[in-house]
Amino acid sequence: MTSTLLKTSTINQPTIHQLTNGLTIIAEQMPVEAVNLNVWLNVGSVRETDEINGMAHFLEHMVFKGTPNLAMGEFEYLIEEKGAVTNAATSQDYTHYYITTAPKDFAELAPLQLDVVLNPSIPDDAFERERLVVLEEIRRSEDNPRRRTFYRAMENCFNNLPYRRRVLGPAEVIENLLPQQMRDFHSTWYQPSSMTAAVVGNLPTEQLIEIVTEGFERQFQASDHLLNNQVNPHLTPESPFNEIVRQEYIDETLQQARLVMMWRVPGMVELEKTYALDILAVILGQGKVSRLYRDLREERGLVTQISVSNMTQTHQGVFYISAQLPTENLEVVEEAIAQHLNQLHTEPIATKDLARIRTQVANRFVFANERPSDRADLYGYYYSQLQDLQPALNYPQHIQAIDVADLQLAAQEYLSPNAYGVVVIKPANQ
Repeated sequence: MTSTLLKTSTINQPTIHQLTNGLTIIAEQMPVEAVNLNVWLNVGSVRETDEINGMAHFLEHMVFKGTPNLAMGEFEYLIEEKGAVTNAATSQDYTHYYITTAPKDFAELAPLQLDVVLNPSIPDDAFERERLVVLEEIRRSEDNPRRRTFYRAMENCFNNLPYRRRVLGPAEVIENLLPQQMRDFHSTWYQPSSMTAAVVGNLPTEQLIEIVTEGFERQFQASDHLLNNQVNPHLTPESPFNEIVRQEYIDETLQQARLVMMWRVPGMVELEKTYALDILAVILGQGKVSRLYRDLREERGLVTQISVSNMTQTHQGVFYISAQLPTENLEVVEEAIAQHLNQLHTEPIATKDLARIRTQVANRFVFANERPSDRADLYGYYYSQLQDLQPALNYPQHIQAIDVADLQLAAQEYLSPNAYGVVVIKPANQ
């Protein structure tokens, strides 16, 4: 089944093609001399249990360790021989693998990409070697102050949802995983009904679909493991904070303190509620004219760095304010941020300011999706998480439709100045 999305959009017109086995292919011709194939799987650390936390990321490493058709290292050699590039990433909600090739090489290289994703051998000896690599990655992440701060923040923000766990998993879990556990995890989750193949580049759309279809049908071997009927099972969002929930830590490696304030907000399953929060994040702390940056860094010099993001995860999002600052400024900065939130509750944003910010947010989205790899990333992300491509096409229109009242209501509903999660990390001896 093939359909072309015809609604007017600042993004081009992709075609959705679904195979009878459940695989969705999203294809678009784009007049840039490259083709990107981005294979998205609806599996990340959210799908894991505590006993195998980190498996999805570890498997991402092992996918590149050979197949029955490709010796270890052969895939990378064939890719680099053609001047193509490949990489992968794992998050809480998804895993994706991609290659970018010249159009003339795509028909040759795409089946190789599908082979490594669908048919990893996961040999015991390579598993043991790669375990050491993953453990080193965990160690390095724990040596990174920014990551340590984020981990502690997520543990504070969520009591039950698996977003509180780390994508890499804890070292003690990785040390005890078995190769057969990984083979079972792969055969359970790497099924066509849980996959989206987004392909964008300078070949006719029909040819892009044909190459991916033939490559997939040649490489995919049906498994005895069956994916749950519900590809994207619902996890119940946690209630908003009803008080200030505070955690404080001492970190001997820091020179300055860290302050993180968090609010549980709607995720992609309530997508319509996220657009106003995206704009509020820009108003508060993205760019040099944002309110918190201008007040706390430029005018009062209370922070070294401050930023705001609306993290739209699938099942529940996090509105995240992060600052780096001298320890003695912690109390006044937290209070100042609460005052800025209170101002959003009580004082409508000037219409002229909103018009500028809406254009900024919408244009940033468009500018970030100009390359084939960006576009395939966009399509794969939205479709894999929502089984719907329209949000990838009409984001700018949704942003432009937000008005002053929408922003004030979102601030009042989700960003309480009196109830949030907060993590404070202080340097030693301060």
